[in-house]
Amino acid sequence: MFSYRHAFHAGNHADVLKHITLVATLRHLMRKDAPLTLIDTHAGAGIYRLDGGAAQTSGEALAGIARLQAIDAADPATAPALADYLRLIASFNAGGAAVARVYPGSPLLMHALMSEPARPPVHDRLRLFELHPTDAQALEAHVAQLNAGRQVGVARQDGFEALKALLPPPASAGGSRRALVLIDPSYEIKSDYARVAAALQDSLKRFATGVYLIWYPIIPRPEAHALPRRLKTLANQAGRGWLHATLSIGAAPLAAGSAASARATGQPVPRPGLLASGMFVVNPPHRLDTGLQEALPQVLHALGRERGRGFTVEASG
Repeated sequence: MFSYRHAFHAGNHADVLKHITLVATLRHLMRKDAPLTLIDTHAGAGIYRLDGGAAQTSGEALAGIARLQAIDAADPATAPALADYLRLIASFNAGGAAVARVYPGSPLLMHALMSEPARPPVHDRLRLFELHPTDAQALEAHVAQLNAGRQVGVARQDGFEALKALLPPPASAGGSRRALVLIDPSYEIKSDYARVAAALQDSLKRFATGVYLIWYPIIPRPEAHALPRRLKTLANQAGRGWLHATLSIGAAPLAAGSAASARATGQPVPRPGLLASGMFVVNPPHRLDTGLQEALPQVLHALGRERGRGFTVEASG
């Protein structure tokens, strides 16, 4: 259950899709001077070293955020959602390093947006959950350095279960209730797919107007292919709008004869790793689909490989 460590995957193409979507969604929600409850059900360690052993072993960040850093966020031709994301990542890397040395996970990205001077002091709350003992300990240490007090809470708890007690969120002084929930388990066990769908179904019953962001891997597994269809059904049954975006970087060409050589010597055939993922958003903000349609072609141009690359952005009518 605890074999997955996001440190090996931080800053890869899946993080790029997830975090561009998250940042663009939060930017829209934070235009309103009313507090938000932000919930990350599978928070991980919070921030990751890209020059550390795990990231260097996998090399996934080199094929992800490292390639995107060649894009000039100040260039008017850069899509606004992509430029905003790149500026935010750069803010965690002091000295304007040409290649990012650290990569913020969703918890620190959300906290950064909550803490910007332009954000009115409306008492946003961030609630983070992580079960992996090592990552939970690291997350607690990273959050402690923020000196955020009670604004940020960390619990070593099952995020699926914890979510039930947080919805609906508390009302503000003006009576409004607003929440954003990010659900992105590792899916290392098959039951995660069913638990994601069940969590969304229960959450929509408790708080139908919340904004729900769900990341999932696109892999050759029936549960992975069925999940977005199930999420669409749940959103439609609840009468809520939705957006579904996917990003596939395509397969890198194998070295000539590598597969045949592996078979001949009885070695495992090289596996390509995760090539595609999706983001499903319930109650997406206005024009999120337009923002992603502008940003993802530029992301794909930087990250895409020769075969099978592409993206999709689909939204309910």
